[in-house]
Amino acid sequence: QVQLVEFGGGLVQPGGSLRLSCAASGIIFRLYAMGWYRQAPGKQRELVATMTGSGTTNYVNSVKDRFTISRDNAKNTVYLQMNSLKPEDTAVYYCNAKRYTENYWGQGTQVTVSS
Repeated sequence: QVQLVEFGGGLVQPGGSLRLSCAASGIIFRLYAMGWYRQAPGKQRELVATMTGSGTTNYVNSVKDRFTISRDNAKNTVYLQMNSLKPEDTAVYYCNAKRYTENYWGQGTQVTVSS
């Protein structure tokens, strides 16, 4: 059974930082592209950042130079370091694991950026 469990969400002031973690089980982690997506109220889910098993990354323009995705294949964990957070980053953040036709999601973690 595949499980993706996110940690690290919360309330932070504008300009602050958070680090999200996603622990994966039930998959051969290094073979999967891992990603973070987010969904704000009333909006569609959007890609935030992805990283292939070999380390190639991709970011949505709005988070470039502020967010960093990384992974530890030994720990089956993917991270999202979020700096210089803005109110518009407020959303539920979801971890994703993808390989060919396989596509798995975590339950999501709330990130709220507010003063």
